[in-house]
Amino acid sequence: MKYRYYLAALAAFVIWGFFSLALKPLSSYPSLDILFYRVFLSAILMCVIILSIGSIRKKNLLIFQQLSLSEKWRTVYLTFIGGALLTGNWYFFIYAMNHISIKSASYAYLVCPILTTVLAYFILKERLTRLQWISVLLSVISCAILSFHNLSDLFYSLIVAFSYAFYLISQRGNNKVDKLVILCFQMIFSAFILLPFYPVYSIYSVSLPAEFNFYFYISLIAILFTILPLFFNLYAMTGVNSSTMGILLYINPLINFIVARLFFNEPTTVTQVVSYVFIALSIVLFNYDLLVSRKNTVY
Repeated sequence: MKYRYYLAALAAFVIWGFFSLALKPLSSYPSLDILFYRVFLSAILMCVIILSIGSIRKKNLLIFQQLSLSEKWRTVYLTFIGGALLTGNWYFFIYAMNHISIKSASYAYLVCPILTTVLAYFILKERLTRLQWISVLLSVISCAILSFHNLSDLFYSLIVAFSYAFYLISQRGNNKVDKLVILCFQMIFSAFILLPFYPVYSIYSVSLPAEFNFYFYISLIAILFTILPLFFNLYAMTGVNSSTMGILLYINPLINFIVARLFFNEPTTVTQVVSYVFIALSIVLFNYDLLVSRKNTVY
């Protein structure tokens, strides 16, 4: 049933929407510390999961052996491309947040759904209805309102957004082996990309984090805000097209906006409220046909 893929996508983006609750307590630590330990711990945990479930290893090894040579290369290529894009996305996000502005990092996940939808249309030839194009137009308007007088922020946002949009697009066709195995290799590849930089960074770092809270929240980030939503994300893409995944991604910044207002008392403006209302409306319009068919099925 297709609805389980939508539920998986919703679960991933809802979880990521609350990411700031785990990230905020680590605001006193360098961003690269968070990135290194997040990736390294995620890779270790994924290896433990895969190695401890023998049935997954045997099943996917058999599936991989039965693939044609071209399918094997495509699976390997897409898996490692996905790992590289994830690593780049995390790095560019931290760079934008630390060296450009927090706004530029926030804009990225508002621009990303538009990019994903348009790229899916041109690259994957995914068709959109007239109502869905109206939804995309509303998204463009909302982002334009938020980025008004902040064009430099928007430029850096596009870099972050493109990396995640291409990740979603590339993984759409990576469905030959189990998503848990794909995620495991992507985490390992990401760790290998970062590993050569860690000794250099540690030379200039004051000291290794020693507080229990740091490792508690890093573990929470690795399990709840990295492995779990990424698995849901990959699983959802086996049954939901990239354009829909892109629009559903707006759930993430919507929840971020609510969390920032309710939990951290960040000030809001009329412009922000109007923009996020447009975003909420674009999500409903894009998925209108699904909502109507669901209602007809129930009743």
